[in-house]
Amino acid sequence: MALPPECDVLVIGGGNAGFCAAISAAQSGAKHVAIIDKCPEEWAGGNSYFTAGAMRTVHGGLPDLLPIVNNVDADTAKKIDMKPYTVEDFTGDMNRVTGRRTNRKLCQTLVNESNSAIKWLASNGVRFQLSFNRQAYEVNGRIKFWGGLALKTQDGGKGLIQDHLQAARRLGIQVFFSTAAQKLVTDPVSGAVTSVVVWHHGRERTIRAGAVILAAGGFEGNPRMRAQYLGPHWDVALVRGTPYNSGDGLEMAIRDVSAKQAGNWSGCHCVAWDANAPADTGDREISNEFTKSGYPLGIMINRQGNRFVDEGSDLRNYTYAMIGRQILNQPGHMAFQIWDSKAIPWLRSEEYRPEVVQHISAATISELAEKCAEFDLEDKKRFEQTIHDYNKAVYERQRRHPGGKWDPAVKDGLTTQSEGLELAVPKSNWALPIDQGPFLAVRVTAGITFTFGGLAVRPETAALVSSTTNQEVPGLYCAGEMLGGLFYDNYPGGSGLTSGAVFGRRAGRAAAARVSSRQARL
Repeated sequence: MALPPECDVLVIGGGNAGFCAAISAAQSGAKHVAIIDKCPEEWAGGNSYFTAGAMRTVHGGLPDLLPIVNNVDADTAKKIDMKPYTVEDFTGDMNRVTGRRTNRKLCQTLVNESNSAIKWLASNGVRFQLSFNRQAYEVNGRIKFWGGLALKTQDGGKGLIQDHLQAARRLGIQVFFSTAAQKLVTDPVSGAVTSVVVWHHGRERTIRAGAVILAAGGFEGNPRMRAQYLGPHWDVALVRGTPYNSGDGLEMAIRDVSAKQAGNWSGCHCVAWDANAPADTGDREISNEFTKSGYPLGIMINRQGNRFVDEGSDLRNYTYAMIGRQILNQPGHMAFQIWDSKAIPWLRSEEYRPEVVQHISAATISELAEKCAEFDLEDKKRFEQTIHDYNKAVYERQRRHPGGKWDPAVKDGLTTQSEGLELAVPKSNWALPIDQGPFLAVRVTAGITFTFGGLAVRPETAALVSSTTNQEVPGLYCAGEMLGGLFYDNYPGGSGLTSGAVFGRRAGRAAAARVSSRQARL
């Protein structure tokens, strides 16, 4: 397939946001839509490929979601407890986890259009399922969904990209790999973007376009930019996804059209990640299984033998994107996650089975300390004392407040803190003693997912804003990780893919409308 010299809408970036933008443009009347991506075809999908496929959306409860999922039979549906997740719930979660710094209009757009965007994706062949394995626990015979998140795509990010590729083929959207955007070319009079210079199979080429949509990801794959913007030690964080998200699109837009920068440039999504995972790239087979998100069910101890974070401060959906930062700041940029026999059965097998992660198992705490010392634990005595002190605090809380019920699907209030004894680093929920062998530890480090700093857009159209004029750059739009202003320090799990769908869809519609308007004037 030859690279076209021109098209109606050119999308730069082939992840979820890019495909949503291209599909939306084609469905909105753009006759020739093309996607370019600098990665080779075997790396198709950008960071979206590496996700679990979770998508956060406003919904009216189970009846609202059942029509778009394919993994719930009638008998299972009767056992499910799922409260509606309202506009107020989603907005409240966004405000709470970002310290109320989320851009109000962007947030409002994300929340209000989340449900329609999800159903639009389903109408385009994206296969959705209820996320039983990640977002529900079976407690007393009831399947309880928690944390405001219920949906995922079938086969996670792999399935999502497969479905997007099929939709693109049906609509005649052309996808070109190994094609890197080099420069945005503008009209000297109007300032409108008219074409993109690209590097394609060893040659420089120019593609004229009626509209261009930037969806090329953040800079999480670039160690230099991570250290420059995120700060010390971030150059040694492990990369969770594609190595091709190196910030090229951001730097190109800032250089060529004076794109206005927005959002939290020192912030990112960073999870607890298998310490033995590849350093500079995700694994396309194991993918999201390197995530180690079972820390709320146990405790985490650094190599000096100390706890350093409240593992139960909130439901995992609201802490997992920032927990990696806490681990990165520890000595050696690593920690041990620890559980006893009570909690081990609750760990997700796709993340913790021995085929995926190296188990450090022992019959006693002393033996566990000895074995962890073989994996960089520096102070065995302090390790044992930390677990002893933690257990003592849990026992004291239980003595003073008997009758508490452990429930991983809610914030159950089982804490280490009581009138008689408080830990300097509390565990606020799900605090059970770690006292029944066998015991399990795994080594974790920081796995960076995506960066929060990006470019300013008009929420209504996702049109890019110029820092020089504070006006829209004509013919240029932005979606996905490149869009700045939504997330600060943290984010509610599943809202990244939803943002890509909402603003990608808007960008596609606006780009197609611009092309149609210009053609009508000719």
